[in-house]
Amino acid sequence: MNRFQPQALRPAALAFAALTAVAVAAGCSATAGPAPAPVASGTAAPAHAPAAPASSAVTTTGATTTGATTTGATTTGAAACDPAASSLAPLPGPPQVTSGSFMAKIKARGYLIAGVDANTYHFEYFNPRDASFEGFDIDMIRAVAQAIFGNPDKVQYKAITDAERETDIENGSVDIVAHTMTITCQRLEDVDFSTVYFDAHQQILVLDSSKATGVASLAGQQVCATAGSDSIGNIESYHPKIVQVPYITDCLVDLQQGQVAAITSDNSILEGLQAQDPFTKIVGPYLTDEPYGLAIAKDHPDFVRFVNAVLAQERADGAWRASYARWVGSPAPQPPPAQYAS
Repeated sequence: MNRFQPQALRPAALAFAALTAVAVAAGCSATAGPAPAPVASGTAAPAHAPAAPASSAVTTTGATTTGATTTGATTTGAAACDPAASSLAPLPGPPQVTSGSFMAKIKARGYLIAGVDANTYHFEYFNPRDASFEGFDIDMIRAVAQAIFGNPDKVQYKAITDAERETDIENGSVDIVAHTMTITCQRLEDVDFSTVYFDAHQQILVLDSSKATGVASLAGQQVCATAGSDSIGNIESYHPKIVQVPYITDCLVDLQQGQVAAITSDNSILEGLQAQDPFTKIVGPYLTDEPYGLAIAKDHPDFVRFVNAVLAQERADGAWRASYARWVGSPAPQPPPAQYAS
């Protein structure tokens, strides 16, 4: 293969990213309020994901983002918490919309409001070809909508950044967040989570010409991560120069343009970027465990139990593995076993 081919093709990839940014901006502006026409998941993943940075502006900082500390009845303190077993057990039987519950309020409204990403290929992204949100996380949201309405399409998607996930849950602008969001003890102080529905691990992505072998070999170099992600704090001890951007696809453009030496995020996210630019590679050992949960406000423990009942069904009836095989890859593993705090 011509070793100069990546450089020849990257301008075309960047042009595609810019065009897709317009489509995402046009199709992902829904906010809480009067319901738009429901957006359904598509039936097939596109050949190329919409790698669309909403902004390519970057800031360099070594600071991590921390949220205000609050208390809640449904989780334990950060010092004693277990992220993998921090959620509320579902009630016996299938998920039910009971009178006076938060689910009943959602049903009366007529649609579920879900905070998602528009740029994470395989998990949740906006497909401009048919103006739909697609991916593994989107399937989890559709399953919740199916349990509430008997119709998986009754969802209003709100495209948000990593930094907006907790804020939008806490202020009630979304009912639930499905955003490759890691359950951490710090986040459990502010929001509640479902049980773990996916396990990922933090790594780094570099150009295939890079000699980097992991984050330890990137001291003093520019490494890109999304603002509000836990990836930033996890690599600070290796002393890179951290570049924070709103969207992970901004990192991909910066890497393609040579503005950063690497991207760090969960390997589930990096694999989506690699699928968009085959002239990249994931390197290095696992830096962390990243258990994903669906985020829900602390005011709605009934909804947490309801969502966990939905996830229990997804594990039991094979829907979880079918979604994994469709969006992430085959063969599909067994889903993470459910663990509960109470």
